[in-house]
Amino acid sequence: MAANDGAPPPLSTLTLTDTITPCAFSQRVLIKSILSRPDGGAGLAGQTLKVGGWVKKGREQGKGTFAFIELNDGSCSANLQLMIYSDVGELSDYTPTGTSLHVEGVLQMPPADKQGKQSIELRVVRVLECGKCDAGKYPLPKTKLTLEFLRDYVHLRPRTNTISAIARMRNELAYATHTFFHDNGFLYVHTPIITTSDCEGAGEMFQVTTLINDAEKLEKELIKNPPPSQEDVDVAKNVVKDKGEIVAKLKSDKAGKPAITAAVVELNKAKENLSKLEERFHQKPGIPKKDGKIDYGQDFFARQAFLTVSGQLQVETYACALSSVYTFGPTFRAEHSHTSRHLAEFWMVEPEIAFADIEDDMRCAEAYVRFLCQWLLDNCLEDMEFMVKNFDKNAIKRLQMVASTNFVRLSYTEAVTILEEVVAKGHKFENHVEWGVDLASEHEKYLTEIKFESPVIVYNYPKGIKAFYMKVNDDKKTVAAMDVLVPKVGELIGGSQREENYEVIKERILEMGLPLEPYEWYLDLRRYGTVKHSGFGLGFERMILFATGIDNIRDVIPFPRFPGRADL
Repeated sequence: MAANDGAPPPLSTLTLTDTITPCAFSQRVLIKSILSRPDGGAGLAGQTLKVGGWVKKGREQGKGTFAFIELNDGSCSANLQLMIYSDVGELSDYTPTGTSLHVEGVLQMPPADKQGKQSIELRVVRVLECGKCDAGKYPLPKTKLTLEFLRDYVHLRPRTNTISAIARMRNELAYATHTFFHDNGFLYVHTPIITTSDCEGAGEMFQVTTLINDAEKLEKELIKNPPPSQEDVDVAKNVVKDKGEIVAKLKSDKAGKPAITAAVVELNKAKENLSKLEERFHQKPGIPKKDGKIDYGQDFFARQAFLTVSGQLQVETYACALSSVYTFGPTFRAEHSHTSRHLAEFWMVEPEIAFADIEDDMRCAEAYVRFLCQWLLDNCLEDMEFMVKNFDKNAIKRLQMVASTNFVRLSYTEAVTILEEVVAKGHKFENHVEWGVDLASEHEKYLTEIKFESPVIVYNYPKGIKAFYMKVNDDKKTVAAMDVLVPKVGELIGGSQREENYEVIKERILEMGLPLEPYEWYLDLRRYGTVKHSGFGLGFERMILFATGIDNIRDVIPFPRFPGRADL
């Protein structure tokens, strides 16, 4: 048994700081609440408590008389060391990596020569539950694993130090997002995942339809129960005719009411049978069509529907009634891209502000990003230090810089001029730079990492490369759009002042080659009580990339979806 460095203080001398609060709704204490104390948990020595978690490492010692186990419950990156003697249970059940343990024990100081590694350990007196794990088959060995390898075990990868740290940081960034907007008077609005509007006008949308499933079901049904022939239908028609003649004759003969009623019942049955036969006779395998085109009138929503690429258009309806709103949810792009910055499903934070112009929009975006960076520094320093040690030595410095720096602002024209000048001096870009083209990632990184060494907001882009809803400037060549560029990832935020003029936005929709009908509701916002308003979208996973220094966006979302992969 590990000896205490000193006897624990008597219960009568314990202060409130020496007590520990059990985890809500669970029969355990969070490991974080033990190890995150300034004394590393030493002040809790002598207390009996329960913990639960998964074994990171385990080793038997003393010729199998006791074992040391590193236990982690996900509440922090640190592991709590357990010490279990063989009289408690079969040690070989408890030591394999991946095993889950729910135990009760006494916190004690480790031997003096071990106190540099941990300030406290748990002497287990009782194993309450054990979820065994076959070490020979467990796919996550103790050796260092690549993030790419872990994508093949997306259901188990949260147990690794890296993915669990990212999960905690993601949680904090989400909480910080709601805190920022709540504290600034914004209302959280849930916008639909299924939409009939193409926000970006690019057409790269996932279609939502039941036509394919319905067609497959019909095909199986027609094979199992072939449709009636024309002869079957003709026979049914003759039966209806005959039954009808019988009813007519009974009426002309002034037969009794019971006889006529019975005959009418038989006629109705014949008609119903004919109707069913005719319906099945006209059923054809395949997707239903009308005038040579797919008949979406027979689809679930009686029209084409898609997974949303953005909640912006819908949240504007609430901004035009409740002033300051935001939406935060998943968005989808059917883009066949395999870059390290693209996903098919990702999350967007999209605020919308009434009575706000592009200047207000830029101020809000800058304040929000700086708030997120400071929040991580204040609440996730341990996980940030893990990222610095294992992935990006500049991660914390980058957060500190953004949190404390006023963002550089320059127009798109000024940005292009800077890039053209540096090219003239011999700098090489893979993508050509000239006025009218969208800035590539390498251009964005040059501005933020080399030219200014600071976040940069570029505004007033050419209208030809931006969406129809952006406010057209007085020069008629540019729109009041802005992008927030940051080191490491380039574009983090895209936003704009929205076009509130009915005639102008109608013309812009037609210029983009989009049909007016799906946007009639959007045009109503300009017809009835139009208001100047602005907003932006922050790619949530890109924010996590920026913060963590992780290279691939597939590793900062819990369940990555990209071309060819949609596990779980």
